[in-house]
Amino acid sequence: MLHIVACIKQVPDTKIIKMNPKTNTMDRASAPAILNPYDAHAVEEAVRLKRRYGGTVSVLTMGPPPAVKAIKKCIEIGADEGYLITDRAFAGADTLATSYSLTKALEKIAQSAPIDLIICGKMTIDGDTGQVGPGIARRLDIPPLTSVNKVAEVNREEGYAIVHRKLEDGYEVVRSKLPCLLSVEKEINEVPYSAMPDVIRAARYQPHIWSVNDLEGVDRTQLGLKGSPTIVSSVWAPPKPQGGELLQGTPQEQIDRLIGILLTKRELFQTGGGAADEL
Repeated sequence: MLHIVACIKQVPDTKIIKMNPKTNTMDRASAPAILNPYDAHAVEEAVRLKRRYGGTVSVLTMGPPPAVKAIKKCIEIGADEGYLITDRAFAGADTLATSYSLTKALEKIAQSAPIDLIICGKMTIDGDTGQVGPGIARRLDIPPLTSVNKVAEVNREEGYAIVHRKLEDGYEVVRSKLPCLLSVEKEINEVPYSAMPDVIRAARYQPHIWSVNDLEGVDRTQLGLKGSPTIVSSVWAPPKPQGGELLQGTPQEQIDRLIGILLTKRELFQTGGGAADEL
């Protein structure tokens, strides 16, 4: 019986979120919080593997108390248990500190139910780094398999998994020992509408909530802002693209005008005139 843990995150909906023009930071209050879309596919794949081989699916996240909503969404998809680690000590964590905190929680989960497979989304839409999953694998000293778009086989008895990894011109088939960590692409599956029994169960479900004091062997210097070497010096919204020039006249006049524009841009670029961003 497999025990699969999906690591998830609650994120602001980046299709709606706005930038604060005074602080040049994301105005998280301007958009609803949702389950990271890549993580929804990770949970769905874990549930499919559970149905295929038997076992249990747990989900784990770090965040403020409202992140319970993201866990409930995972229960709707078909997960069995949910764990939230929440504490002010975790605040301000970058990917390095986040992977450390999640690793400590995974170690606690594994004490009662050894973990065979960890699945993460490829990345989060609010960070786009794709670093937390491999960071967890490094800390646990297990193989990280990234850009996975198909899980061909998981054999717990013989201790291996076979997956397809997405490449630019195709895919590669990789066999890894268990336990291992997968970070999956969106195309690995389609997340269907939840069945009514799962919706009802999710509404009633109360996840396991742990503070930093509930975890064992924690080095507090590696948590939150203290454990985050990443420094963001500034954030700004990109300028709106300028409208292009409409070339008019005869075909030959349009060609001559286009050549003139390209030559001017090239000369500015070669002399460092600031046209590099326009090319």
